[in-house]
Amino acid sequence: MPDSSTAPTLSGEDLQTWSSLATVLEWLPAALDAQLQRDAELSHFEYGILFALADAPDRTLRMSVLAGYANSSLSRLSRAVARLETKEWVRRAPDASDGRYTLATLTDRGVEKLDQATPGHVRTVRQLVLDPLTQAQAGQVREISRRIMRAIRDDEGWVPSSRSPTRAGGTTSA
Repeated sequence: MPDSSTAPTLSGEDLQTWSSLATVLEWLPAALDAQLQRDAELSHFEYGILFALADAPDRTLRMSVLAGYANSSLSRLSRAVARLETKEWVRRAPDASDGRYTLATLTDRGVEKLDQATPGHVRTVRQLVLDPLTQAQAGQVREISRRIMRAIRDDEGWVPSSRSPTRAGGTTSA
């Protein structure tokens, strides 16, 4: 049995910082999902897929690239894209340059859906994340988030292109 006197612990300000961040990590995704489900019949994950495709050249990405952006397994992404395909918002096809890959493309109907969903999502992101912060605090959150991302993984993750100033991203994650 490990000696509990030498086990790492969190206390004081470290515990306060971690508990605050952990609570945000739990509450924010549920709040984003609730708004998007209610107003657009999309999950935040699905919104992120549509957003990433809209931001991509020719509105197309390899599924493996999209999975990386979304921090998702290919099987989870494939199930989500299949749901989006049934609504004709996304189309999949083999990559003509390398048949080992599958491409996902945002359809015109998908663009319409994204455009319909975006205003409510932007309002929610502003209300829950940006409006409570000063401009300086928003910059701090951005820098803090980037540092945490780099501590988790060497890659940069998804970064919005200069073509996407009018939509709020998803996550993610996509």
